[in-house]
Amino acid sequence: MNTNIGNPIPAFGLGTFRLKGQVVIDSVKNGLDVGYRAIDTAQIYGNEAEVGQAIAESGVARSSLFITTKIWTDNYAKDKLVPSLKDSLAKLRTDHVDLTLIHWPSPGNAVPVAEFMGALAEAKAQGLTKHIGVSNFNIALMKEAIAAVGAQHIATNQIELHPYLQNRKVAEFAKSVGIHITSYMTLAYGKVLNDPVIEAIAKAHDATAAQVVLAWAMQLGYAVIPSSTRRANLEGNLKAQQLRLTDAEMAQIAALDRGERLTDPAGLSPAWD
Repeated sequence: MNTNIGNPIPAFGLGTFRLKGQVVIDSVKNGLDVGYRAIDTAQIYGNEAEVGQAIAESGVARSSLFITTKIWTDNYAKDKLVPSLKDSLAKLRTDHVDLTLIHWPSPGNAVPVAEFMGALAEAKAQGLTKHIGVSNFNIALMKEAIAAVGAQHIATNQIELHPYLQNRKVAEFAKSVGIHITSYMTLAYGKVLNDPVIEAIAKAHDATAAQVVLAWAMQLGYAVIPSSTRRANLEGNLKAQQLRLTDAEMAQIAALDRGERLTDPAGLSPAWD
């Protein structure tokens, strides 16, 4: 269902949003220990150094990991982006990341899309990142990014996407041009886990509600990056990869869409499609 054949983005990763200090170290270490190999962080999370420490102490080879970070809006200017990424690499204790994303559109278009996408492409050319992409981009911004660097060079658009906000217009446009979608907040801060439809499907499969929702997103061809501070939940979430939902169950979840957006920061958010 993902038309971008050979897309580099792992279907399943570990998110680190809102996790700090020892909490994020423990989460990443536990995640790596139970089998995660993709880790998602960002400059603004303020935890890149701790993520780097956890990876270093895990003993897992760098070559078997997929590390994503995101450039913050303060660092979009042509002369700032590459140095800021080098700073992130130092914190992460690696000479490159696998994926670097533009975290949000530039507030007030202070830095034009062509400028920061060009700088991101330069970071890739320098070997600082294997792949580049965007996050929280609407269709118009994706078109600008494509005009700047070409759709084939945009590995993903990472967006809020869960059963209550299925973001179909953005997802369908991305698919039409071969840009992969990464779903963040797939569990809607846990809100969808008590949904009776999800609970019934979980019961039918002897699965957890979280596994059902993650499986749903992956079955649509999206990558997911759930976070957890509990080892049991980290292990349970990982098992979503083995779960297959029926067409009828997928349709039931499709019907839950109500446009409920949970992340919409003033001054950062674009005009959503």
